[in-house]
Amino acid sequence: MKVLIAALLMAPLLLKPPTGGAGKVDANAGQQGNIAYVALKGSSVRVRGDVKGGTGDGFRIPRPCWYEPGPLPQEMLDRFSKGKDAANRARIDEDHNEEFLEQFRDKLKKPGRWWTPAYNEADPNHVACMTDLEPFGVFVPPGQTPQSGITIEQLAQIARAALTVPEHTVKLSPDAKSYVNLPTWVWLEGVGQPRRTVTAELPGVMSVTLVANLQDIKIDPGTTQDRAEVNESGCGTVGKPYTKGGTFSCGVRYLRSSIDQPREKYTLTVSTVWPIEVQDNVVPFQFAPVELDVTRDVPVGEVQSNVKP
Repeated sequence: MKVLIAALLMAPLLLKPPTGGAGKVDANAGQQGNIAYVALKGSSVRVRGDVKGGTGDGFRIPRPCWYEPGPLPQEMLDRFSKGKDAANRARIDEDHNEEFLEQFRDKLKKPGRWWTPAYNEADPNHVACMTDLEPFGVFVPPGQTPQSGITIEQLAQIARAALTVPEHTVKLSPDAKSYVNLPTWVWLEGVGQPRRTVTAELPGVMSVTLVANLQDIKIDPGTTQDRAEVNESGCGTVGKPYTKGGTFSCGVRYLRSSIDQPREKYTLTVSTVWPIEVQDNVVPFQFAPVELDVTRDVPVGEVQSNVKP
């Protein structure tokens, strides 16, 4: 069930226009591989929190464009009737310019405000999405939300797309090379704080905060069960560093040499798992956890022994 901000706009406080101009988002903009970051354009949405110092997991906002509550009728008319651009339009074709401005003058004595288009420029689908929106927006009576108007769910999705988690480093013991039946201990470095939060806010209208807590790690040995035994019983959130005389409870015991594998190595993958909660349950749905994978090559040899007669 989607919670639309039409209901939220019924409160007098929330009828105030969002402050500021285009949104400033403290997140990396663009796309790297399958990872899309948030770069809002034409938006008053603010994003803050743990959006740097890590990486996203490729989550995309299902619909990367929307309308947001914007200028009052007089403000919208002033935007297009004043300034250098307006003067140039009038100079080139005054009749057509007057016709263009009439759509804004027509709303001066009507209650309501303009809702204007905004989009996530980092998403490659934003261009196709914007073709379904009116370029100057739509005029909306008080207490109503237009079709494609931003929702609390969509705001949560913006926060989800901006969320990053630390890029960890996989440590092994033995490090350079392991051997058949020898426990290979696994742990992580660089995880930092096990709690990440991101807030997306449309000032004066609504706000959503997501919280991601590091729950555990997953180990994929890079081969089948008949060639490797995985032990995750004592991994916790960051694995278990090697200690002399300690109990092996987080890592892999390889049962076969890697001599017959590509490059004569196994590719071990360690994933951190970050379940996500919506603070105060303002959005009635759940996001899938963030899972970040890091790989390590593990050459596995066999211990040679000489038997003398």
